[in-house]
Amino acid sequence: MADFRKVGDGRDEARAVAGHQVGRAHRKIDAVDRMRGVARYTDDLKLPGMLHGRIKRSPHAHARIIAIDPAPALALPGVHAVITGADLPTPYGVIPWTPDENALAVTKVCHVGDGVAAVAAVDEDTAIAAVDAIVVSYQPLPAIFDPVAALASTDEPINPYAKHGNLSKHVDLAFGDVDGALAGSALVLDTEFHFEGSTHAALEPHCALATVDGHGVLTVWSATQVSHYLHRELAKVLGWPAHRLRVIQPPVGGAFGGKSEPFDLEFCAALLAVRTGRPVKFLYTREEVFLAHRGRHPMAMHYKTGFDRDGRITAVDARTVIDGGAYSSFGLVTTYYSGQLLGAPYLLPAFRFDSTRAYTNKPACGPKRGHGSVQPRFALESQLDMAAVELGVDPIELRRRNFLGADARTINQFAVGSCGFLECLDRVEAGSGWRARRARLPYGRGLGVAGSTYISGTNYCIYPTELPQAAVQITLDRSGRARIFTGANDIGQGSSTMVAVIAAEELGLDLADIRVVAADSDLCPVDLGAYSSRVTLMVGNACLAAARALRGQVAGAVARRWQLAPGQVGLVARAAIDLTDPARRCSLTEAFQWAEADHGLLTAAGSYDTPRDRHGDYRGGTIGASPAYSFTAHVAEVEVDVATGEVRVVEVWAAHDCGKALSPSIVAGQIEGSVYMGLAEALMEAHTVDGAHGGVVAAPSLLDYRMPTALDTPAIHALIVEHPDAQGPYGAKEAGEGPLHPIIPAIASAIYDAIGVRLTRTPFAPPQVLAALTDRAAREAAGALAPHKRREVG
Repeated sequence: MADFRKVGDGRDEARAVAGHQVGRAHRKIDAVDRMRGVARYTDDLKLPGMLHGRIKRSPHAHARIIAIDPAPALALPGVHAVITGADLPTPYGVIPWTPDENALAVTKVCHVGDGVAAVAAVDEDTAIAAVDAIVVSYQPLPAIFDPVAALASTDEPINPYAKHGNLSKHVDLAFGDVDGALAGSALVLDTEFHFEGSTHAALEPHCALATVDGHGVLTVWSATQVSHYLHRELAKVLGWPAHRLRVIQPPVGGAFGGKSEPFDLEFCAALLAVRTGRPVKFLYTREEVFLAHRGRHPMAMHYKTGFDRDGRITAVDARTVIDGGAYSSFGLVTTYYSGQLLGAPYLLPAFRFDSTRAYTNKPACGPKRGHGSVQPRFALESQLDMAAVELGVDPIELRRRNFLGADARTINQFAVGSCGFLECLDRVEAGSGWRARRARLPYGRGLGVAGSTYISGTNYCIYPTELPQAAVQITLDRSGRARIFTGANDIGQGSSTMVAVIAAEELGLDLADIRVVAADSDLCPVDLGAYSSRVTLMVGNACLAAARALRGQVAGAVARRWQLAPGQVGLVARAAIDLTDPARRCSLTEAFQWAEADHGLLTAAGSYDTPRDRHGDYRGGTIGASPAYSFTAHVAEVEVDVATGEVRVVEVWAAHDCGKALSPSIVAGQIEGSVYMGLAEALMEAHTVDGAHGGVVAAPSLLDYRMPTALDTPAIHALIVEHPDAQGPYGAKEAGEGPLHPIIPAIASAIYDAIGVRLTRTPFAPPQVLAALTDRAAREAAGALAPHKRREVG
């Protein structure tokens, strides 16, 4: 207890190192329950008299609904109710400006799998039979699966609520003299890129259970990651008073953005529970998860980027067409994010982006880890690597030359605080042995580098409000424990552990002394949900405020009895100690009881709202603005089999500036998960719709949808870089989504380094690699290209 140091949170008091929680390795507080199999997910919940629901889905990609006859289904024994779109006619949308979706289709279906009716029956077999018995008459309409064709179409708009044909959203923003800068550039790269759509593939399918109690309160348990938005939209669509709605999120088996908004099953469970007077549960089949996905948007990107002779960027001119699918989802934000988040970590003297999102007859696309910015990052980082080759500059050095800097403003006027990007580059350069090894790797093996940035939550939330974006309430127990009430949704990222760590740090508790009650709208203050990597910074700040208020009360009570100044009392390792005489101490239990005697029940609330000075004053200037930005750099090493075209990622060094790692083992886990998910998109994933066969999803199962297994996963070196930010709790920034971005362009550049072919379309599957090799061989044979240097060496 004799070892004292100053903590990095701005306070000057000395505190004992022993017992500190921030910065220690922690196991997630719910890990043991999950590993033992006793955690109860939504589908594990069973209520007396519970019915089972199923949704009838459209076989057509685009069709008008002529009539729905539920009578054959209702005639089946065990069927309690059937509902259609006419029962839920109010349109909704997670973005309040784009309410273009119904719980069940009302007038027409817009993609294969659109829900048209739902049943509640005594068991699943009966529900399936009832769905099959419902008779729906359709008038098929022409379907469009290509966004460019959809934008050009003068036929009936795909979305029934569309105001501008098949145009979902258009954003055109320019900063600086782009044309003049390009005209004066030493090198201008003009490249077409295509990023394929992908889905989240969470292990737990979407599930919802609803019931109405004797007091008329409608409770919905859902595997959602934004219970607040579900609460809001349920009240709107059902016309049900918000105060008689309760939303509870049980443990969730993965989300990654795919459970960010309400889905048809939650509305159907709720209404059928009201209609039948019995609990009703819906569980998606795996095929339904693919049909209902809100995954990564396919993007066609035309990038024109200028450089001076030293490799410094002079201008970026980006034009993007986004395939949005049938509904808006988060698409308004996606369209902005496709350009707005490119302003760092590099200094862009001039920047223009023109992004257009189109409706098509496909399942809607929405937010997936790294929402909207993974695709453009692939394009820009690939062009940086191309420029490095053209100008003869080392790719890492070229990135250093373009560094934006800390405490800077991006070209689009976002305020960047701390920035550890250069250290990220240093770490991956050293870890990979870049300088010593890259030039000596044989033909077929290569190293590639890329960098990126990401937000720690959005400065302005999804809907206009003056209310806090996050709030936490903490109550201390006279037995020496704490209860934390938070509306934050823990979807596996560890947000419940994060608030426990902060409370434990401030109050001197062990994590075992803390109970976290989360994501229950009846018990917890409102939080806006687990998206945009906002939870650690926003909920963490709210928790810090509440914990410090209580800490002041407890320290004050102890100080009064010991006749000290409150600042001379430390709370650490389950004890209150006299900082001037560490041998003088009492248990926290006794300290809490003294404080309760002085103040009554020990409870405090903290809330957080974002600062308003982080963005520019232009239309859309708030979208992409964040209190703090994380930074990442990756080096990937690949091996390419030139006979088969197979790319194997051998090793990845991933350095991420998370500000301050509150729980390093969890941060490392987030980095590893991001790398895995990114390399899956780089090499394998494609959520495709087969237009030649009526618009069916091509691979709607985990057997057919290609993803890496553990055997395909390389050695990943998660390198934590800490540049604390003044906006974050103890300086913390995000670590959930940012580490995904660089892996895809890093793999692309490593492939170039290995075999001399530049891949500009994802995924980098064997046929694409072989086609690129064949093309290069033809150009070499024609004398247009020299043999790749590696092959000369090999």
